Amino acid sequence: MKSLRLLLRFLTVGGLVLLLLVPLSMIRGLVHDREAYREQAVRRMSQSMAGPQQLVGPLRVVPWKSTRRVDGTGPEGRIEVREETVEGFVLQTPSTLQAGGPVEPDVRRIGLYTLRAFQWKAQVAADFAPLPLPVAPGREYGEPYLVLGLGDVRGLVGTPSLQIDARTLGLQPGTGALSGRIGGLHARLPVPPPRQITADGGEVPRTLDATQVRLQMTLAGTRSLGIVPVADDNHIELASSWPHLLFGGRFPASTRGEGKAGWNVSSLASSAQSQLHEAFDGTVARVAQGGTPGAMPALDSVELSLVEPVDVYTKVDRATKYGLLFVVLTFVGFALFELVRQLRIHPLQYLLVGLALAIFFLLLLSLSEHIAFWQAYVVAAAACIGLQFAYLSGVLRSAWLAGLFATMLTALYGALYSLLVSEDNALLMGSLLLFGILAAVMWITRRIDWYERAATLG
Repeated sequence: MKSLRLLLRFLTVGGLVLLLLVPLSMIRGLVHDREAYREQAVRRMSQSMAGPQQLVGPLRVVPWKSTRRVDGTGPEGRIEVREETVEGFVLQTPSTLQAGGPVEPDVRRIGLYTLRAFQWKAQVAADFAPLPLPVAPGREYGEPYLVLGLGDVRGLVGTPSLQIDARTLGLQPGTGALSGRIGGLHARLPVPPPRQITADGGEVPRTLDATQVRLQMTLAGTRSLGIVPVADDNHIELASSWPHLLFGGRFPASTRGEGKAGWNVSSLASSAQSQLHEAFDGTVARVAQGGTPGAMPALDSVELSLVEPVDVYTKVDRATKYGLLFVVLTFVGFALFELVRQLRIHPLQYLLVGLALAIFFLLLLSLSEHIAFWQAYVVAAAACIGLQFAYLSGVLRSAWLAGLFATMLTALYGALYSLLVSEDNALLMGSLLLFGILAAVMWITRRIDWYERAATLG
């Protein structure tokens, strides 16, 4: 009968632990709801700002048009000859590309939430080799232009400064024949030499001269900046004072420093050029009255992202995952007091202490939205430990025992904070913590006669 009373006591405490899963689950759900609200606020803020940016180019485009005679079927089924106009363009990527400049971070706030933004003080230099224009019967070449592809043109701050062969040219909105697949700007280039016919009726091949492009602009965006290495030889350098930078994309950085990175990418190691040409292959030549431009696929790029490695909601969510462990360890401490000090603690008192532990996570969530996470953690932990001390002083009838229990809680909260801030060693630290606590409990209870103590419980 004594053993049954002890078993019933443990089952009651175990039932209380399961009951406390309800408020802990509700708090975790609240964390996810607040995180979803944050994402909605960020999306609303992003609609009025430029989004993630990507630079494609500069590229040289030479449009052409040709008229040809084709056989077709008339209304009455008769074969008739009609003219068909076909349009297209020649696309050229630069031979060398240098891009760089500081990426100045900024934080935009809406209510409780923030959005990571930046302004790129871009300096771009590109050199184009001479471009022979293919000769085709009936083909007429139009005015060439330079295309600068941008992820979101709303991010342009002020007027970009563009120089082509040391001459200042103005940029215009749109990307000409690339519209619908690449957004951005374009600038008109000098017209190639006029068409020349030889004595035997042939056409002399024309060549678009080599071009040097120098561009300075301020480009604003959010979260990330990508640069597509479209040239044969690409040299890209990006730097920022943001404390948490991620240098990513498809290519590893050649050089790294504190807050900066550089890439040297050859066309032999990049698929960007082939991706561009494949994207327009088949849609370059199209019938003027028909044809729909295809969607632009993702292009290989180097990327700088402004990241927050572990945000507030991630930290609080990780903390709530240890909520059940907090409750179990606290109840184990209570049980040890009952066994060692032969104190009788009512299940309702267990429940109140467990609810106080659950309230800690709610306080942590609400405070961390207004102050730094470590400050919110200290305030929430101090409030809960103080509450537990005041309550247990009466329950245990001893301020000294309540102080000892509060000290144990303080160590537990300190261990949890160490787990939260240590991303790489969290599993190892958690495993060692549990092993140490289990070893301590086994050491304290190694000489307890459970059958004898069962008579005093229940």
